[in-house]
Amino acid sequence: MTRARLTDEGWEYVEPYLPVGEYGPYPTRLREQFEGVIWKFRSGAQWREMPERFGAWSTVHNRFRQWRDAGVFAALLEGLITEAAKRDRVDLSLVSVDSTTARAHHDAAGMRLDPDVLDALEKAAEEEKAGSKGARKRDKPDRTPTTKPGRPGAAAPGAAASSG
Repeated sequence: MTRARLTDEGWEYVEPYLPVGEYGPYPTRLREQFEGVIWKFRSGAQWREMPERFGAWSTVHNRFRQWRDAGVFAALLEGLITEAAKRDRVDLSLVSVDSTTARAHHDAAGMRLDPDVLDALEKAAEEEKAGSKGARKRDKPDRTPTTKPGRPGAAAPGAAASSG
């Protein structure tokens, strides 16, 4: 296979996975459209930069979206793995899937902090964590509400509170 062309053997394998009747009768251009999808992802170019030999870029893009939504690529991948297993060409010793996440201490990353700075950071993190657990108060107890001029019930600036 070149950068965009499938071999005839490759196309014979891929073609049964493509739902032709469901998305329009274009079997004569189907191979070019599939090769256009291959070209797009192998080149990393934008859809609009697709060469004309694959057809209109918008048609190839729409076909790709239809195949994606129909699960064609997932089925094709599973089929390729099954076919490789039948031919005894699968080496599962190279496969590893792990979703474990492990937090490392900051020293593990080579970060060195003064003990006083580290204590201050840990204290700040604890205070932030404690503050985020409950609803925060709008009016702090040490502050007295103030009224602003121009609002109902607000005293005029410079007005004395004497009666007289």
